Amino acid sequence: MLEQTMTTDTPLEADGAHSRRLNLITVIASLGGLLFGYDTGVINGALEPMKADLGMSPAIEGFTVSILIFAAAFGAVLGGRLADLHGRRHNIILLSVLFIVGTLGCVLAPSWQVLAAFRAVLGLAVGGASAIVPIYLAEVSPHERRGSLVTRNEVMIVGGQFAAFVINAVIYSFWGASEHVWRLMLAVAVLPAVALMIGMLRMPESPRWLAMQDRDDEALAVLRQVRSPERAAEELREVREMAAIDREETAGILAELAKPWVKRLIWIGIALGVFQQLTGINSIMYYGSQLLQDAGFSARAAVMANTLYGLASLAGILGGIALINKLDRRTMLIGGFAVTTVFHLMVGLSAFLLPDVAAKPWLILGFTVGFVFAMQGTIGPLVWLLLAEIFPLKIRSFAMGLCVFALWIANATVAFAFPPLVAALGIGATFFVFAVLGCAAMAVLAVIVPETRGKTLEEFEQEMQARVA
Repeated sequence: MLEQTMTTDTPLEADGAHSRRLNLITVIASLGGLLFGYDTGVINGALEPMKADLGMSPAIEGFTVSILIFAAAFGAVLGGRLADLHGRRHNIILLSVLFIVGTLGCVLAPSWQVLAAFRAVLGLAVGGASAIVPIYLAEVSPHERRGSLVTRNEVMIVGGQFAAFVINAVIYSFWGASEHVWRLMLAVAVLPAVALMIGMLRMPESPRWLAMQDRDDEALAVLRQVRSPERAAEELREVREMAAIDREETAGILAELAKPWVKRLIWIGIALGVFQQLTGINSIMYYGSQLLQDAGFSARAAVMANTLYGLASLAGILGGIALINKLDRRTMLIGGFAVTTVFHLMVGLSAFLLPDVAAKPWLILGFTVGFVFAMQGTIGPLVWLLLAEIFPLKIRSFAMGLCVFALWIANATVAFAFPPLVAALGIGATFFVFAVLGCAAMAVLAVIVPETRGKTLEEFEQEMQARVA
């Protein structure tokens, strides 16, 4: 058995051609995040004309919207397994094809049944991208830049959602009278999907996945694209050591998942994904305009004010990137839950205690915008980053897929539960529920979440093996 100890004396990266190449790889791969954001956000503006054009009942409407979310859960698991078997780059290219096929199928759908079928295809692509793109970015990034580079995918996700809101508004302002206006809104997503496919054909495979396949020469060639020559050789040595240790373990994937330290990480990952969704962030991103109408805005004012959520989301993630390599992951994560819980309480108290005066809807808008900003600046990117960092190389994509499956199921649960909760309990009580869940998240995650900042992926894997017998 190989000696399972490693030391890291690699020099920190300096600017150069390899840094520019790494930035290009990050931009191209993150187009998967852009498509994730656009395809989940575009339904917000396309739904009303879509219902009128295809004659959708409320039940069919709910099914057509939610099928993407449920398919995404299964896409995360399937995509993770395929990425472990065939490579991260290969899988992202496959996902780009699914994005293209799914988008064109939705645009040309003659009935709601066909539309729902192709939204399921899009869901598989969205779920796969949500699981694989962060892993690919984590595996090509140097450890000191990993936080900022991986969270650029989250920037693209929230940027895609914001772009969907803006593009919907622009298209509707010009062609709103057409019964087919929703098809134009959906069709825009073809452009980044084609760009992702063409771009990834020119991008390298993950060097860590190549090392796991005993393709060391190819792994070194990739590292030389994105590291200085000295750094590339030293990093390959570390990756090769950990990959060799993993290859000596002959157990199948289920036996690997049953190991105590791996099982612990799986549960940590599931907790991270579920608690991220139980903040209620997607209740705002999916039902923001309806929430604001319930708070007291007119329908037109609510649609206009809803764009502030997209702006707050984008501003939050940009601020989070500025801090993510400067603060410990645990500190930033628990702090994020503390701040979002305060905003939940403020929304609830405003809805309960304030009389129906002109200022009330504006206060609720302000507190919900603050919640979105805080969540997307801390919890949002950190959960995706931690999920990309904590799992061992041998099963990284599959384990990530399992946790993202749980995340998407929690997403669907919140999406289904939010409207009836608000109808039955009101805005105030609903946000008090979110506050209670936020307190539970802080209590649980403060105990179980490990620190990953400043460690290579291999160092963290070795640390967890030693810590959990």
